Amino acid sequence: GKDRIIFATKEDHETPSSAELVADDPDDPYEEQGLILPNGDINWNCPCLGGMASGPCGEQFKSAFSCFHYSTEEIKGYDCVDQFRAMQERMQHYLYPQEDENEEKEKLREDLEATPLEASAAKAEKGSS
Repeated sequence: GKDRIIFATKEDHETPSSAELVADDPDDPYEEQGLILPNGDINWNCPCLGGMASGPCGEQFKSAFSCFHYSTEEIKGYDCVDQFRAMQERMQHYLYPQEDENEEKEKLREDLEATPLEASAAKAEKGSS
């Protein structure tokens, strides 16, 4: 299989390790920088974002998150409601597509059912006048 089992003996553990630790290189472009880079930009590759920036809702997420990060409103992010709404709508559509389709079908069915009733009611009112 894919796994490989290695047994260590007591002697293996008694021997001091010869592994050398390499100091972090701050100039390493692949080094984890955290969510905010030293220049203040957002690190879209940060594992803390859990892939949100590159997923199917990535563009909407980036737009909303960027807006919030750079917001200068007194209530931070107050000017980002539209971006967060767009992200929420995209996520709902992507995560719950059957519900969206079912809601649309239900509304269409209700509209179709209501139309004959309204027509019948209008005819009944006309006939009684």
